Amino acid sequence: MPLASGTRLGPYEIVESLGAGGMGEVYRARDTRLERTVAIKILPQEISADLVRKQRFEREAKMISSLNHPNICTLHDIGSQDGVDYLVMECVEGETLAKRLEKGPLPLEEVLKFGAQIADAMDKAHRAGIVHRDLKPGNIMLAAIGAKLLDFGLAKPAAPLVSGATLTAAVPTTPMTQEGTIVGTFQYMSPEQVEGKELDSRSDIFSLGAVLYEMLTGQRAFEGKSQLSVASAILENEPPPISSLKPMTPPSLNRSIKKCLSKSPEDRWQSASDLASELKWIAENSGQSARAIPAALTSRSRERAAWLISGALALALMVTSIWSRNSKAPEQTMYFPAPMSFPARDIAIAPNGHTIAVLGYLESAGRNAMGDISRSLRMGN
Repeated sequence: MPLASGTRLGPYEIVESLGAGGMGEVYRARDTRLERTVAIKILPQEISADLVRKQRFEREAKMISSLNHPNICTLHDIGSQDGVDYLVMECVEGETLAKRLEKGPLPLEEVLKFGAQIADAMDKAHRAGIVHRDLKPGNIMLAAIGAKLLDFGLAKPAAPLVSGATLTAAVPTTPMTQEGTIVGTFQYMSPEQVEGKELDSRSDIFSLGAVLYEMLTGQRAFEGKSQLSVASAILENEPPPISSLKPMTPPSLNRSIKKCLSKSPEDRWQSASDLASELKWIAENSGQSARAIPAALTSRSRERAAWLISGALALALMVTSIWSRNSKAPEQTMYFPAPMSFPARDIAIAPNGHTIAVLGYLESAGRNAMGDISRSLRMGN
């Protein structure tokens, strides 16, 4: 039964419900001792009586408490009152990635930034021997300070990395319909998770690849009308190429996500740290490329302007020299049309015979723009 506003759990006062998931209900609450807002996750009473599920809940508390990372939700406390078990966590203000994706794909720079942050958080968990097992947009919060990885309720200690041959021989192929065998959200499961095999950190890397694909394209990597069809797609199909959906995606990012989504764990990134480093490298190089384009255009524009001015002055000198040798100074300004092949409109000579003005065109930043370039020459006798 949902808790009403004002309900007290130890020193914590319930304010409002924030939602519910497979492992409990989450509430916004007030810590009356420290005067701060917190999030409280409660294990429903009907599950508290289930020893296996309660042990999973307690395991979540122990695992989260061992993780200290800016992109992982912080655990403050754990408690029990009147048969209600609860966790007290950092209350992250923002929106989930799932909610953000309802508006469409994210800009490239945000995909790279948030992706690197999530990979960093995963690496912290993996180094502590923890596999999340339910990495999905709904478990990623986008806050002002960046992405936050939430909900380790389905996490478990990681299996040691072994060879593909050893993995196949050592792990039973339990049917995925058996109670408790399959946990997680189907669209983001790794092939080995769908098959009910033992998991290691590379399963989370596959899930992150599916999340990155959706962040970038706005489409899920693996779709289907039923859980069975989704599972079949994960095991057998490749998602549509990112280049066909987002042609301007850097090839290096396309390759990185494709590597995450390899069917075989041996062909994926072998650590979240390597993936995080790759995403940071792509972000840095993408930024440099973007800054280099206007710089190159500016350089070319200045070069063109210099050639234009030099050519105009050379032509002006030639015309003035010819006119000075063959004519007396007129009493009014004389105008000469510029040759059609020359990038100038008109040439004018002042009555004193010693001053000339050239009016021309300037090509700037890749576009033909008319600019008045006036240059005066003081001609000596």
